[in-house]
Amino acid sequence: MQPRNMSMSGVVDLAAVKAAQEARAKAEQARAQAAREGGAGAVSPADLVIDVDEATFERDVLQRSAEVPVVIDFWAEWCQPCKQLSPVLERLAVEYDGRFLLAKIDVDANQLLMQQFGIQGIPAVFAVVAGQALPLFQGAAAEAQIRQTLDQLVQVAEQRFGLTGLTVDPDARPGGGQTAPQAPAGPHDSLLNAAAQALDAGDLGGAIQAYKNVLADDPAHPEAKLGLAQAELLQRVQGLDPQRVRKEAAEKPADVQAQIAAADLDLVGGHVEDAFGRLIDTVSRTAGDDRDAARLRLLELFEVVGAEDPRVTGARRALARALF
Repeated sequence: MQPRNMSMSGVVDLAAVKAAQEARAKAEQARAQAAREGGAGAVSPADLVIDVDEATFERDVLQRSAEVPVVIDFWAEWCQPCKQLSPVLERLAVEYDGRFLLAKIDVDANQLLMQQFGIQGIPAVFAVVAGQALPLFQGAAAEAQIRQTLDQLVQVAEQRFGLTGLTVDPDARPGGGQTAPQAPAGPHDSLLNAAAQALDAGDLGGAIQAYKNVLADDPAHPEAKLGLAQAELLQRVQGLDPQRVRKEAAEKPADVQAQIAAADLDLVGGHVEDAFGRLIDTVSRTAGDDRDAARLRLLELFEVVGAEDPRVTGARRALARALF
């Protein structure tokens, strides 16, 4: 993943939707045509999560986006953060009761779609509304953040494009139309929600402390580990002058702290390979405390990206060569 839109604050930008009036008109035409043909009728909760590939993308995403917002989950089997995020999205698709449709795309089998959306890291989540693509967020995220983003998306779809979603067959819902009981909160949900709220408020220190509190009780908690690594990265680059940092790194290749600061900015900007390469080069030409500082920062950045990301796997091999 790339650490972009990690706070997910205001990720749905209404002004970013190009030709909104034309898209809305097309959506209304499509709905009218569907009505003339008898409509799609009610769907079951199982129909709210679909697998999509390059052959079915136009039909299942572009065309369906004229009647319901389509959220796209770009994932891969090897991606550990995907295994955390996808079940949450699938559960929320059912819980939101037809207000959005979840389309799952395996990037390994659909490289062209990955390229067309400009995706360089996964998990990556986009939406298509009335044929218009909206980037939502990348990387694993707390459920509270995901809900906030989905609420914004649903609001945009309804107010801007008139999309009210799909009708779900009440008899097909769990319990024969009765609302399913909400799953009990996990032992750390309140702390994770507090961390998400702190991120949205720009309180990086508060988010960091909340994640640390989770890890104090469960050191291996994957969401807290990822959230802490991301929040600490954002805190480190907060207030930096990117132009000055990059100038110093270029002029002082032997200055380890300058290279470390530039690597942080590289990663926040989505330049994952550049960040890794910069620190591996620093490790290879330094020794003692300087080498340890560069190596430890590189390991921290691995946590941000995710251990299962192939770029991390390659960088670990390169680091081993530089060390030994």
